[in-house]
Amino acid sequence: MGQATTLPLETDLRTAAEERYLSYALSVITSRALPDVRDGLKPVQRRILYAMYQNLRLTAGARPRKSAAVVGEVLGKYHPHGDQAAYEAMVRMAQPFALRYPLVHGEGNFGSLDGDSAAAMRYTEARVTALAEEMLADLGAETVPFRANYDSTLEEPIVLPSAIPQLLMNGSTGIAVGMATNIPPHNLREVIAALVAMIDEPDLGVKGLLKHIKGPDFPTGGEILNGKKELRELYETGQGAVRLRGEYTEEQLPRGKRQIVVTSLPYTVNKAELVEQIAQEILSRRLPQATDVRDESTADIRVVVELKSEAGADAVMAYLYKHTALQTNFNVNLTCLLPTDNPAVGQPARVTLADLCRQFLDFRMTVVTRRLEHERRQLEARLHILDALARIYDDLDRAIRIIRKAESRADAATKLMDAFRLDQVQADAILEIRLYQLARLEIDKIRAERAEKRKRLKEIEVLLAKPRERWKLVRAELVTIGEKYGDARRTKIGGAEELAYDAEAYIVHEEATVLLSRDGWLKRVREVKDPSATRFREGDALAATLPGTTRDRLVLYSTKGTVYVLRVADVPATTGYGEPVQSLLKFGDGEHVAAARLLRAEGEGQAALPGFEPKAVLVATARGYGFRAEPDLTETTRAGRRLARVGDEDQVVSVEPVCGKAVVVATARGKMLRFALDEVAELSGPGRGVILMRPGKDDEDRIVGALALAADAEFVAVTPEGGERRLAVRDVPAGKRGGKGQRVVKRGGVAAVRAS
Repeated sequence: MGQATTLPLETDLRTAAEERYLSYALSVITSRALPDVRDGLKPVQRRILYAMYQNLRLTAGARPRKSAAVVGEVLGKYHPHGDQAAYEAMVRMAQPFALRYPLVHGEGNFGSLDGDSAAAMRYTEARVTALAEEMLADLGAETVPFRANYDSTLEEPIVLPSAIPQLLMNGSTGIAVGMATNIPPHNLREVIAALVAMIDEPDLGVKGLLKHIKGPDFPTGGEILNGKKELRELYETGQGAVRLRGEYTEEQLPRGKRQIVVTSLPYTVNKAELVEQIAQEILSRRLPQATDVRDESTADIRVVVELKSEAGADAVMAYLYKHTALQTNFNVNLTCLLPTDNPAVGQPARVTLADLCRQFLDFRMTVVTRRLEHERRQLEARLHILDALARIYDDLDRAIRIIRKAESRADAATKLMDAFRLDQVQADAILEIRLYQLARLEIDKIRAERAEKRKRLKEIEVLLAKPRERWKLVRAELVTIGEKYGDARRTKIGGAEELAYDAEAYIVHEEATVLLSRDGWLKRVREVKDPSATRFREGDALAATLPGTTRDRLVLYSTKGTVYVLRVADVPATTGYGEPVQSLLKFGDGEHVAAARLLRAEGEGQAALPGFEPKAVLVATARGYGFRAEPDLTETTRAGRRLARVGDEDQVVSVEPVCGKAVVVATARGKMLRFALDEVAELSGPGRGVILMRPGKDDEDRIVGALALAADAEFVAVTPEGGERRLAVRDVPAGKRGGKGQRVVKRGGVAAVRAS
């Protein structure tokens, strides 16, 4: 007979993919990224602490061992993942700037605030801290459930019987599939006080807890700018942003010099990168009040910013808070795993501060109850033996005779059980006793031990019978931990003032000329002696020269009918090609600069400098539409503000200041039309306007520009070859708005028109 063949099972690809991805997502959520609400640990952290404490005996008083030994123990027995991932998790638990209360004591290079990574695991050594031992001390008392490890050769705890509120104390961060967590650290004393208050008043809500927990307490210090109302809303909803900034002081130096000293940083900010950021702001002259920055940090943070003699510290710090990582947001997301009916699987949920406290207290009550039950079983077993030892002491000679005459150990046990009414356990214990323990002094010790254990057993039975008494025990243990390990708050809350930020205060006031190329490249120079000598990319040419100062604003009108406003100081200062306008402003696809002007800074007077923008402008499109408007140019807008609504096959060709009552419109074929400005509609919002002039039926003919000039003024018609022809407004035939006009420039056509 031939060998039977197994046919492949058919399954729907979509169903199979969904099932597998769901399995992966659940694994990430429950077994990797989210902490357990009870002990506040992720699986890898829990396994590291368990292996160090239970297997390697690396207690707080033990001699530390190589980190490689710890990682090997964890990977080989509990966590079959990458060694670097496990080592990084252990390193983070040892970093005092990462955890508010480190759980691992590390010796060697474990990284720094400057972003330096830890030394290789073969060089560093570690052991658990005394505080971490409080999370592990009750492991042997049958307080938490265990499960098989990955290959079912050993068992590991599902959760640690933590006596400390680790999740609130150190916080946690992680990204799962479809959800994430970001829980800030808090002060241990404050958390203990809140837990004690909840024990005394079980229905205590977030408002009551916040009388004790003032807010997050980050290991690197800093100042929290949120008010009490904001923090309460954050803890009630389980999400929100904590505005955090570094602290600083001002120091006086000899010869009237002053400097700012940054003494704390926001949580997770890289100090070296921050110093580099500040240096870049100073070198680029965007922070003219400062002259230098250096890092003088040792064990304490000390970042020094030197000031100019006339500069104010508040102005410098306002700039640094706005433009560097010296002020950041910590986005809180109180998501964690809550216990379910299945001890091995947690349920992810976003919780409130009250939920976190209640879950920990309930877990702590369970652990204490199980610990007491385990102790009762141990006491009962020991008393059972002690009772047997005391019983045979009353007739010791008889017991010895029975043992001497017995034929075997089993026979001796049987006869002792019959003679003294003992069970097997008691008989075995008597047979195990040593002869010296039959002395009177040893018997006295046994009786004293029996009395002591009976007393303790009664105490435990009272505790197990009365939940209120067990809550008192939980409360007392928490108070002891708070007194033993608590410390002062590092992060300040309240009293911090928002520094006023004035963008104009950081601009060095000097003359500047903005150059715009035909292809839309911008740059800023001090002065232009010879425009023809200006550097541009190959094939590009100068389109506009706009002289002014660094405090002026550059106004760009685009072919799509959008107006952009940019500070001249923000235009790149360079002798090179400059930067494309798309990198400075949010231009869309196919959008180009149609016109450029400068807006005079307030308080600079109204001297007639070329290119400066009056309020009213005349907008014209290639298909002959146009209108008058007074665009809002008071604020800079890199994203742009809509000025005109332009059709799909149309574009803005000119935006010119209104300088008179006569409108002149020109086409590419040289036709021109003159009419009164009053015939042009004035729009208060974005629109298409009215028809100024109808271009010829020739497909190549289109409107090239429109001017609003005085009746006796002159203007310039620019030919496609770059030539210029000066014309008087009166030379243009008058007509009605919307007409076809008459040919004024008969040779070469017109590329643009501009005021002379």
